[in-house]
Amino acid sequence: MRCFTLACAVSASCALAGVGRGASADQWKTRSIYQVMVDRFARTDLSTTAPCTLYEFCNGTWAGLISKLDYIQDMGFTAIQISPVVKNLEGNTAVGTAYHGYWTVDDYAINEHFGTAQDLKDLSDALHQRGMYLMVDVVINNFAAAFNNTIPPPVDYSDFNPFNDAKYFHKYCNVTMWDNPTNYQDCWLYPYGVALADLDTESNTVVDMMTSWIKGLVANYSIDGLRIDAAKHVNDEFLPTFVEASGVFALGEVLTGVTDDLCRYQTLDLLPGLPNYLEYFPLYAAFNGGSMDSLTAARADAQNGCTDTLALGTFIENHDLPRFANTVEDMALAKNAMTYVLLNDGIPTVYQGQEQHFSGNSTPFNREPLWSSEYDTSAPLYNLTATLNKLRNTAIAYGTSYATSTSETLFSDVNHLCLRKGPQGSQIVFCINNQSSQGPSYELSVGGFSPGDSVVEVLTCTTVTADGTGNVTAYMDKGEPKVFFLARSLNNAGLCSNGTTSATPTSKSLAAARGVWSATLLLGAALGWAAWLLV
Repeated sequence: MRCFTLACAVSASCALAGVGRGASADQWKTRSIYQVMVDRFARTDLSTTAPCTLYEFCNGTWAGLISKLDYIQDMGFTAIQISPVVKNLEGNTAVGTAYHGYWTVDDYAINEHFGTAQDLKDLSDALHQRGMYLMVDVVINNFAAAFNNTIPPPVDYSDFNPFNDAKYFHKYCNVTMWDNPTNYQDCWLYPYGVALADLDTESNTVVDMMTSWIKGLVANYSIDGLRIDAAKHVNDEFLPTFVEASGVFALGEVLTGVTDDLCRYQTLDLLPGLPNYLEYFPLYAAFNGGSMDSLTAARADAQNGCTDTLALGTFIENHDLPRFANTVEDMALAKNAMTYVLLNDGIPTVYQGQEQHFSGNSTPFNREPLWSSEYDTSAPLYNLTATLNKLRNTAIAYGTSYATSTSETLFSDVNHLCLRKGPQGSQIVFCINNQSSQGPSYELSVGGFSPGDSVVEVLTCTTVTADGTGNVTAYMDKGEPKVFFLARSLNNAGLCSNGTTSATPTSKSLAAARGVWSATLLLGAALGWAAWLLV
């Protein structure tokens, strides 16, 4: 079991406070989540050489996950999110097996591919002993049956438990109108290879059965939080009833980048938290030829539209999306993206393999087995993640108001976004940029401190002193992100253990460097269009 100095006692006490009665939204805001696809994380025997066909089971288990928890906790994560745990459709289909856990057939049986009920309890216990939280993915919209392309799908409802009759489901129709709530909430999703029979969650009987199930699941396995799959496809009234019955915090998946469409789930008290798709799309675009200003605007829209952006989960990868490195191989850009995810407002969420710079495209190629990396703890993004999580945990240990305070935008333009987060004395100031590892060297002045403060740039362990206006100089080079923390507050963080050095000035200011990278970006854009025209 691993723990991190100053943050350790706070993490442990918060976790134990959540066990048995559910962790609150404010407690979850202090967490950082590592998303695990159980079948692809670790096998029981920790073997790494047996073949893994990506459409089929690769035999990862909860026991394997327990054995490799050090790998996760050594990155500073204080919670994990795991795949759905209930029994799934057996056998192969036109789209593979149910290795991912989203094809439910029995809510009251554990998925034996992942282990036994005792294994799941052991995982929960192991996490709580480490002061970590357990978030479980749940499927509440549908049950699954093999599909042979006959319309309507010939579903044998007696195979389902507890919903063993057609009366518990909406009559078949295919979702075709993604802007029509009646259509996308009452009709069936993706009828190819697998029929996803849509539960009638408007029915009081179905509601009673679902709320009874989730109460038992949470209690039996001491679950601290839920990620609700396809929450957008369930009628509004059911969501708060389900969350309240669970007794724990929930992130509900609503896949939209439209502010009003996502924020309504908070403003109407339908869901306490959601994955932050409002910032995902502009964040991804900012590193693919877009502008940081667009990300800044999206942040402002989210804060104006939602009631609590601090309860949103920040991410740049998940199991449904192409990997960041699929289109952005540059390591400096990947570091900037990871820095934003871990230090942004809200609950950081990192999908397994992101720390290894995995580059798979769409499903199932974005679900690579983690053991193919040999769990490399020397990987650049693994070490960056460990540093930033440790810093965030340190800031929270000084006072949880760090996690419950909204960040301030200090500087934003096409290429930069600099933010200040946290109360005076434990604030983190960070600057990300989208210039890549070919970016120039220059000086960027950024505020956030008091005059005369001694400040450490924690990624290089160099010190700078704030000037008379509270600004520090960020010595930008090769597109690397910059992260600043007060020297006096860093003492017990376990960072910069070999000491710090004074930062080395560069010869260029921001204005002087701007012309250099503008020319580079224009050349890159021209080459990109030339390559596209040749396809």
